Amino acid sequence: MIQLSRIAHSDQASRSYHRAVLAGDLVFPCGQIPTDSNGKTPDTIREQTIVTLNNLESELLVCGSSLSSIVQLTVYLCDQDDFAEYDATWRERFAGHPLPPRTTVFVAGFRGTKRIEITAIAVREEGG
Repeated sequence: MIQLSRIAHSDQASRSYHRAVLAGDLVFPCGQIPTDSNGKTPDTIREQTIVTLNNLESELLVCGSSLSSIVQLTVYLCDQDDFAEYDATWRERFAGHPLPPRTTVFVAGFRGTKRIEITAIAVREEGG
């Protein structure tokens, strides 16, 4: 039987979801959004993509993983017109990492000015 570990949010605030779940060596972080540590959401899809991927990387590192250990991603975008800029930014941010398989889904919208959310499945790295 695979052991599940639920990772609490670092601020211990009560939320409707855990920060991440570890299932054996698999990492399932919660969906990441383009809000920085100051609570700000950038304006452009380029900046939002960078912040979202930075947030994802931070969560993976907490769980003993990294961008290089992602096995699958799902990206939610609000606007099909954002795809080209998001994809170019994506390629820049993943330079030096294997490009993981991804699915991009277009959705009706998010709360506030957010235009992207990313969910991932990754593998914990040795010693993680």
